[in-house]
Amino acid sequence: MGHFGYLWQLACKSAWNRRGTLLLIVFSIALSTTLLLGIEKLRSQVRENFVQAVSGLDLVVGARGSTLQLVLYAVFHLGSATNNMGYDQAQAISQKPQVAFSIPISLGDTHRDFPVVATNDTFYTRYHYSQGKSLRMAAGKKNKELLDVVLGAEVAKSLGYSLGTKIILSHGQGGNAQSEHKATPFTVSGILAPTGTPVDRSLYISLAAMEAIHLSWQNGIPQNVEMDAETMAKLEPRAITALLVGLKKRSQVFALQREINEQEGEPLTAVLPGVAMNQIWDMVNVGERALFAISALVTVVGLVGLVASILAGLGERRRELAILRSAGASPWDILWLMAMEGLLLVVGGTACGLLVLYGLLALCAPFLAEHYGIYLTLAAPGSGEWLLLLGICLAGFLASLLPAYKAYRLSLSDGLTVSL
Repeated sequence: MGHFGYLWQLACKSAWNRRGTLLLIVFSIALSTTLLLGIEKLRSQVRENFVQAVSGLDLVVGARGSTLQLVLYAVFHLGSATNNMGYDQAQAISQKPQVAFSIPISLGDTHRDFPVVATNDTFYTRYHYSQGKSLRMAAGKKNKELLDVVLGAEVAKSLGYSLGTKIILSHGQGGNAQSEHKATPFTVSGILAPTGTPVDRSLYISLAAMEAIHLSWQNGIPQNVEMDAETMAKLEPRAITALLVGLKKRSQVFALQREINEQEGEPLTAVLPGVAMNQIWDMVNVGERALFAISALVTVVGLVGLVASILAGLGERRRELAILRSAGASPWDILWLMAMEGLLLVVGGTACGLLVLYGLLALCAPFLAEHYGIYLTLAAPGSGEWLLLLGICLAGFLASLLPAYKAYRLSLSDGLTVSL
């Protein structure tokens, strides 16, 4: 065993003899590490879930306009479309050889401030989120009848709706009595499981239903027009808000995007949703940076506590250190001994913090996914998390050099002289 091996063994035994006090330091560092890594993992997972709110989609197509606005109302159902795109154009894009599937989206109506989305059966089978998870029903089934409506999880929870509830949609975003589709009440046929995406805050009807409830409307005013139910069920829209497109080969996405953007006739815009959503996240991520800064400050406080505890106990150990000096230990040996003790505490604290974090993830991840749609994985720490752990250990080692340097400067006579 080398010289440093003996010093390391001595540091471990010294720490064990003072384990009661040092365990409090380890506990403090463990909590700081758990908070710092927990916020970092939550930040990265929430960002990943946000960017992958439409996992597996390659293009979002809509009328010519702002790309960010198109993604906001097509994916997040925020704002309103300045123009719609023709349904014939959507069908033409869907029939292109590069396209594997397409999901038409028609917006405009609301219910109690929640957006109403008209779509088709492809939405329930091909819409994915958060690394390819599929939509599933928490209760009931998807639209079967013309006036069936499927609720997002948050809509059902907030409004207290259940299967069979009768609801009335509102024309546009007014939400007043004059704008309600009172002649065509819908029945709740299904409730989606939480996803942690805008799906939770929306109501879903068929494209035919969207057309049917507006047949008797002219210039935003309802008219007394009798409608045949069989005829209404066969209706097709003349225009839609946007088209969500998935390709057979992702390598073809740029070629198809250019083809749609440059086509003659109706001007359209094709957007890569991942790129646009990264841009949106970069504009609204002030909160995550503030949380990370707070957790970093908590870690600093934990390391300051480490230094304070070692310095406070240094006075009681002066005689111990003097005896080591008298037994032949050099000042450098004392410095390395104290630094090794500090490193041992920091490494032990970060290891415990890592174990606590993954234990909490294992316990809380199913609950968060089921009730809040927040999906946290138990994957091994990524490169960023390993860098944080290394940074904590390095910062703790450097912090322990302060009391180590003070011990280094203690003289032999100072330690052996009894103070009166």
